[in-house]
Amino acid sequence: MARILITSALPYINGIKHLGNLVGSQLPADLYARYMRARGHEVLFLCATDEHGTPAELAAAKTGEPVADYCARLHAEQSRLAEGFRLSFDKYGRSSSPQNHALTQHFAGRLWEAGLIEERTESQVYSNADGRFLPDRYIEGTCPNCGYERARGDQCENCTKQLDPTDLIDPRSAISGSTDLEVRETKHLYLLQSKMRGALNDWIDGTTDWPILTTSIARKWLNDGEGLQDRGITRDLSWGVPVRRGTEPWPGMEGKVFYVWFDAPIEYIACAAEWAEEQGLPDAAWERWWRTERGADDVRYVQFMGKDNVPFHTLSFPVTILGSGEDWKLVDYIKAFNYLNYDGGQFSTSQGRGVFMDQALEILPADYWRWWLLSHAPETGDSEFTWENFQSSVNKDLADVLGNFVSRVTKFCRSKFGEAVPEGEYGAAEEALIEDLARRLAAYQGHLEAIEVRKAAAELRAIWVAGNEYLQAAAPWAAFKEDPARAAATIRLSLNLIRFYALISRPFVPDAADIMLRALRAPDAEWPEDVSAALRALPAGHAFDVPDVLFRKIADDERAEWQQRFSGDR
Repeated sequence: MARILITSALPYINGIKHLGNLVGSQLPADLYARYMRARGHEVLFLCATDEHGTPAELAAAKTGEPVADYCARLHAEQSRLAEGFRLSFDKYGRSSSPQNHALTQHFAGRLWEAGLIEERTESQVYSNADGRFLPDRYIEGTCPNCGYERARGDQCENCTKQLDPTDLIDPRSAISGSTDLEVRETKHLYLLQSKMRGALNDWIDGTTDWPILTTSIARKWLNDGEGLQDRGITRDLSWGVPVRRGTEPWPGMEGKVFYVWFDAPIEYIACAAEWAEEQGLPDAAWERWWRTERGADDVRYVQFMGKDNVPFHTLSFPVTILGSGEDWKLVDYIKAFNYLNYDGGQFSTSQGRGVFMDQALEILPADYWRWWLLSHAPETGDSEFTWENFQSSVNKDLADVLGNFVSRVTKFCRSKFGEAVPEGEYGAAEEALIEDLARRLAAYQGHLEAIEVRKAAAELRAIWVAGNEYLQAAAPWAAFKEDPARAAATIRLSLNLIRFYALISRPFVPDAADIMLRALRAPDAEWPEDVSAALRALPAGHAFDVPDVLFRKIADDERAEWQQRFSGDR
């Protein structure tokens, strides 16, 4: 039994996330966590809301709430939606937690002692209209690199180039829109990332099994030097982790907080501490996942994120971990994803374009979305959500293949043999199917272990199809007239096949899997390590119930109405 630590990129607190955010980190992380638990491994699956920084303050100001109240409300809402999508976090924490405050300040103190933080006086934009300094996202303007007119003061979302607020052309306040800005001097802390170039190179060189997307981004930043510039890690804000050296005050840094990109990744560790405290466990319970001297050397740590987060997780956060000089666990594998686009364009909150998590669950249950998103995960390139493709996938994969098989088998058995598994000896057709499914299950497991999401989905569908083809060829409805024993054998295997489908489909469609297992009165069944044994697990006479329709089809008029509703044309 392995020990596997899984973290998903922290969703930002300012609003409900869209389907692209979901499939870019949390949903594939849940798939992997569910599969690894099913195989008997010890899993700790962590995520949290990222609550500090400028966007949280701006969002709270728009609603008229204190920022702490706003974050608490949105955390509760994001937690509810995570549960709605059946994301099986062991802990869904908050970067504003006391644990994260303490750990962030601890790391800052260690980095200072190691000579990796220094104080610098810098020029920063000050807004006379707002009466405050305007760091990073409080400033908008034209990107000096690509000319995009709505670039932020920390990064241009158009060309992704990292920026400083003073780099922007024609800057304006994101709060008031005022251009009455001036440059003033202020003092901040800088993380000396450039000193860690050699250590990062050595570390990344040792990670030979990372996906191409992850390594290409990491090496580009290393080779170009963009990601290893010394980086300011404090801001003139009121909401965030106060700047301290461990438990000691930091002279000259009064009234400042740590930059959100410094404290947010530390929440991965803090979240484990939150989990342990919530469970009433001692510190050793979470430290065995994160401290190598406490046993974390035996942990495989896997991170899931969108490609825009890769530089921070391959450079900045490892600088914090390595630079501390302490025995912290470093990530073993980073699974990065490209972008999911929406129907020929991008998701847009302001334009009402695209489907967001709350809207999705209002339309259809979670499994419909989980299946489509995972089977179309943007692994090797950007992918695109279209309503036609979604409708086709739901109708053909879920309703026609999986759902129809369950319905046909259980209803036919009830009408001909009653609601219990019939007697019947397996013949050549059944043994051939078992042999084929054993090969396919091994391939499916291999894809899941390698976190090849789309390949796993394709193999799972092929397994569903194999059962349908067997049933169609065996035709128990015809055989029943001439050879009832042959029909009984077909139905006996098919009922066991439903149980088999439920167990291996659980990581993708957990609700449907649970419905199938409850109907078969086998809710506690475990992963089918032996296909032959699994397809004989329900003995003759085992009672079952006929479940309701697992998946309904999406009608053309529904699809057209949803396509118009979420087009952004409003």
